Amino acid sequence: MTLNTLKATEAAPLLLDWYDRHHRDLPWRVSPPMAARGAVADPYHVWLSEVMLQQTTVQAVKAYFDKFLGLWPTVEDLAAADTEDVMKAWAGLGYYARARNLKKCAEAVAREHGGRFPDTEEGLKSLPGVGDYTAAAIAAIAFNRQSAVLDGNVERVISRLHAIETPLPAAKPEMRRLVSELAPSDRPGDFAQAMMDLGATICTPKRPACSLCPFRASCRALTVADPETFPRKTARKERPLRLGAAFVAIDRSDAVYLRKRADSGLLGGMTEVPGTDWTARCDGETSIEARPFAAVWEACGTVTHVFTHFELRLSVYRAEVTHAVATSDGWWEPIASLRAQALPSVMKKAITQAIPHAFKAV
Repeated sequence: MTLNTLKATEAAPLLLDWYDRHHRDLPWRVSPPMAARGAVADPYHVWLSEVMLQQTTVQAVKAYFDKFLGLWPTVEDLAAADTEDVMKAWAGLGYYARARNLKKCAEAVAREHGGRFPDTEEGLKSLPGVGDYTAAAIAAIAFNRQSAVLDGNVERVISRLHAIETPLPAAKPEMRRLVSELAPSDRPGDFAQAMMDLGATICTPKRPACSLCPFRASCRALTVADPETFPRKTARKERPLRLGAAFVAIDRSDAVYLRKRADSGLLGGMTEVPGTDWTARCDGETSIEARPFAAVWEACGTVTHVFTHFELRLSVYRAEVTHAVATSDGWWEPIASLRAQALPSVMKKAITQAIPHAFKAV
């Protein structure tokens, strides 16, 4: 086979043969050997994993996936769960709007679809939090629909295979068209997962293992350029630095003062220590003058956390409270149970800065 002779009818058999031998075994996946024994994909498992995997690594998701299935084995169980419990179980996985939409989507499936996920892309896109990619992935993997599944791994594979010069995100429509042309009517779910696995294990961002790739004889990037330079990307804008403050109060019983953030906006519905009103667009107050209540506050350093569009630097203050503090918007949580709270990573960093042992196993 020579360069550029790869046809759609040839691509799928090449890739599926590779996938049958080299697929990753994942908790939510029905592998080729499992399928041969009669196993079928569970749409709930596929949907849950796809939502969790957005902007997150497979390794990080595995434990959360197992935790969610242990707590809520079916979509109806998740729909009936307390929202606060869902947020607590999600804490640390990031991008918390996903958790809120996860709960809303489960409720919609249970209430409007009798606990069964729609089996078409259009039907899936009608659900809360399900966009083009997630709908295509569920349709292909859970229902064997011939859908064009395009995640970051697939973008990398298709951009190198065709040496696409158009930078992302402008190249997405062209990439989706090319993936659609390659997707077979037979085993489209396995084909979608094979493309993802190829990008994750062979066609990697750095030092791709081109000699092991089933598409190596037809990869334009391998012949005309350096594969690592694909996909082309527009220059990233530098992340702005935002400033704020966090106030960690601990009482005589070793309890930390916490409160809940507003349901909307960044980190909406999550638990926090009191802080100032920083956002992605503006700084918050950083001085001790912004303290939430009167106490002997002392500075104990700063913490930094990187969000998608900005970097946040919090000045952290600590106070040991020896008398009752009248508060109306929060509660005192024992250090021993902090791990069970819906604390995002940035808040865990702030608490640890003030109380180094707060999250250490006892």
